[in-house]
Amino acid sequence: MEKIGAAAKIICVVGPTASGKTELALALARELNGEILSADSRQIYRHLDAGTAKPELDEAGRAHGVAYRLLNIADPSEPFDAGRFAEAARETADDVLRRRKLPLLAGGTGLYVKAFFGGLSPLPRGDAAVRRRLEELARGKGRAFLHARLAERDPEAAAKIPASNIQRLVRALEVLEISGRPISELWGKPADAGRRWEPLFLRIDWPAETLRRRIDDRCRAMWPGILREVRDLAPARYAGTEPGFQSLGYGEALAAERGEVSPEEGLELFIKRTAAYAKRQRTWFRHQEACVSIAGASADEMARQALSLARPFLASSEPAIP
Repeated sequence: MEKIGAAAKIICVVGPTASGKTELALALARELNGEILSADSRQIYRHLDAGTAKPELDEAGRAHGVAYRLLNIADPSEPFDAGRFAEAARETADDVLRRRKLPLLAGGTGLYVKAFFGGLSPLPRGDAAVRRRLEELARGKGRAFLHARLAERDPEAAAKIPASNIQRLVRALEVLEISGRPISELWGKPADAGRRWEPLFLRIDWPAETLRRRIDDRCRAMWPGILREVRDLAPARYAGTEPGFQSLGYGEALAAERGEVSPEEGLELFIKRTAAYAKRQRTWFRHQEACVSIAGASADEMARQALSLARPFLASSEPAIP
């Protein structure tokens, strides 16, 4: 690894949901003296465990003996965007480097990964009053109404943000109101990352049909736990409209609890929406980052492939300077 003032090496494990990113990142961290930084926009939320595939942590914040950072850092009621993630992740990565360990960024939220490397402009800070008004508008007139408003003023953003993603939809309209500039314009102007990183991107690739089966199996395994969490958290502690509850599975579980759909219908919606999200992730990582493909396989085989790439990459680093 390299001294803090120079370009620092980092390994990034990316890919669609249910591809095995966590298992691969843990294997690499154990072999390479690393710590993992989660780049998952759902795993940041406390209390929402069943549907977010968080690794189980011990009291020291370790999963299977490996430090796993940036989990459970926000309450479900808190808006949390890519800019806030980038700031927290860079501070954490610096801390990992200072302790002469290797940072591994692992997750499927493409905007978070891009923001970490300075691929997004700093966005204006949120305005709670504006956000509340937009959220009330969504509840009163529907998400399609807000999406149509965004399409009028920022068609590029509307094409990339589905009406179902209320958190990103509200944020895009909030940026318009606060700054007078389309959020898509800000996406196109990279910010200063505060450091030059030298990354190795490892993208896990499964055949589409195999990934679809993995998603189906995982959603079915998660579903009972998501239903239990929703019963425990909403409405006792949360209304169910908070940003954290926009996570895949939770909206469907809330609808099932309200009797709007049956539990079986909710599960099928969860599977369908997760598969659609995975398709978007596959497209993103094939076009946004210069990734090396890791063929989907057993955990041991994927680790073998990844280590054969990671070790030469790290060998070219100069020794760390205390």
